[in-house]
Amino acid sequence: MHRHHVSVVEGILDANDTIASSNRADFAAAAVTVVNLMSSPGAGKTTLLERLVPMLHGVALGVIEGDVQGSYDGDRIAALHVPVTQINTAAGFGGECHLDANMVRSALGGLPLEELDLLIVENVGNLVCPAEFRIGEHARAMVISITEGEDKPLKYPLMFHACDAIVINKLDLLAHLDFDLDLLRANIAAVNPQAEQFLVSARSGEGVAAWRDWLLTLLGC
Repeated sequence: MHRHHVSVVEGILDANDTIASSNRADFAAAAVTVVNLMSSPGAGKTTLLERLVPMLHGVALGVIEGDVQGSYDGDRIAALHVPVTQINTAAGFGGECHLDANMVRSALGGLPLEELDLLIVENVGNLVCPAEFRIGEHARAMVISITEGEDKPLKYPLMFHACDAIVINKLDLLAHLDFDLDLLRANIAAVNPQAEQFLVSARSGEGVAAWRDWLLTLLGC
């Protein structure tokens, strides 16, 4: 039974990787750079994107929003006049707690890929499953808020290890919490010493420009 389970999982991931390669080829043909943005629920991904949009001068941005249900986050981004495609995993995808390559592929027809420079995929809030599924992205980033505790990199190492950039959010709350920022950063570095770390407050805008600049380097700017 155990060997059968492993075989099934490997088959699912192999099939996903095949579709991810097709997505990557389409992104290359459209000359669009894709970032997979992940986090736990409530870490502040959408607020971070709201801060980012007006700072991307001259960059054509598109967003794929992943949620189990609802379009609240997608509506917030669309209000900024950014092209958005919503994926609800409860509608036809079994209510999955992540986006996979096939789900992303199903959403591409709703976006003007040829007109975009940067596509950000805001994944379903989850610290486990999204890290396991490639979607054809060029880079992976995650958001962790200081309200989640210093131990998350050690408890969920795959997510932190899988990312190229880690945005530490909600610094505006630091004075109100019993929280060791240096310990969190050390734990992140222990799991993934190559990852870029950015200290931000999406609420105030502090530090967001540095993350914006990292995104621009992906575009060759």
